[in-house]
Amino acid sequence: MKRIFRGWIVLAVLLLPSLSAAADTAATISEDEALALFYQRNLDLIAARYNIEDAQAQEIIAAAIPNPTIGVQVMGLTGKAGYNSSALGCRQTPGYECGPGQTYSFSQLIETAGKRGLRMESSAIGSQAAESDFRNAVRVFSNMVRDAYYGLLLAQKQRRLARELVSHYQEAVRSNRLRLQAGDIAEAEFLRIDMEALKAQSDLDNAEAAVEQAQANLAVTLNWPDKSMQFEAREQWPQLKDIGQNSARESLIDKALSLRPDLRADRQRADQADKELELARRLNYPDVTVTGGYTHDPGNTNLNSSFVGVSVPVPLFYQHQGEIGQAAVNHNKTRLAAEATELAVRNDVVGALAAWKSADKVVQRFESELLDHARKVRDRAELAYRKGASGVLEFIDAQRSYKAAMLDYDAAAINRINAYYDLAKSLGIEPNGE
Repeated sequence: MKRIFRGWIVLAVLLLPSLSAAADTAATISEDEALALFYQRNLDLIAARYNIEDAQAQEIIAAAIPNPTIGVQVMGLTGKAGYNSSALGCRQTPGYECGPGQTYSFSQLIETAGKRGLRMESSAIGSQAAESDFRNAVRVFSNMVRDAYYGLLLAQKQRRLARELVSHYQEAVRSNRLRLQAGDIAEAEFLRIDMEALKAQSDLDNAEAAVEQAQANLAVTLNWPDKSMQFEAREQWPQLKDIGQNSARESLIDKALSLRPDLRADRQRADQADKELELARRLNYPDVTVTGGYTHDPGNTNLNSSFVGVSVPVPLFYQHQGEIGQAAVNHNKTRLAAEATELAVRNDVVGALAAWKSADKVVQRFESELLDHARKVRDRAELAYRKGASGVLEFIDAQRSYKAAMLDYDAAAINRINAYYDLAKSLGIEPNGE
């Protein structure tokens, strides 16, 4: 886990020069650069990192051995200690005070029934669960950044299409104005083309606003770095690696059940709850306190003596029913949470796989036939209209069909990428790294 965390930091450091250049020159940024910038700045992951450190501190606490207790007692401080004592430690002189006695003791609590071992196992599992939470945060946040990034790319592609259509209509308006002046076309036909050109310009204005909104969404996701409203997504399509998208559904579900960090975290917490329940039950096994010491008493018949003792609390009135009950409730809750997460994982995989297959087929259909057909129809209709072989309605209809086809294709291409990353997310896989 630490290696993964350091990996994101290293990636951010390596990409800082290009990120700075992007901020200074309004250059485009890639998907990897957006991810690196996010992990450099995002506070939520830092908070997740603190949870790991807290779990590691709990491990230290759980492994601690109770400190011993050292005691010193002085006896006979009042009156005349050992006055006229006949003890061997006293000087046999009338009226002589032998002085107070001293006792030195050492006590050590000894935990029984393996309670310390259970605490250590429980805290170790808790640390593993915190690390799994961190991995899950990486999984979720990465796709959040990608969604914003490809949302910006889609807005940019739609803006580019709008500019292309504006250019086509402007050219048509210029040529038709000359034809109108020459009397080759009616004024109504020219006005129809001019109206479509104005609509295309309005579409371009809306596309420009959509790009700014998408830039703002990406900026918010990245925690609003400097000049982020000037960022543009680089049209650099990721390589779609084999993550099992062509495998059987049950195989992918099994893969996700073994890899998903959120499910692993819930299962680890359920295992931790098992340890805590067993620990609560073993509280009824009393711990033992062993005490040993040495006494030096000049006023006593025995000048020096040693002692040893054992004390054990007797669970007579209370047998830790409350602790056991709480642990049992927590055990049941964590098991139910793990089962619910497992059902959610299965549902995620089924939904993500279906979405990927649908999105992939749509893009393949566009790229194999529809795009080429839409371009040919538009170009032929435009050529025929310029030569007077067709009317304005055919020309406008071809332009609209081309626009609709391109908008659908751009949306389908972005949807396919998002579906690919959503499938990877549902499987617990990071396609571009470990």
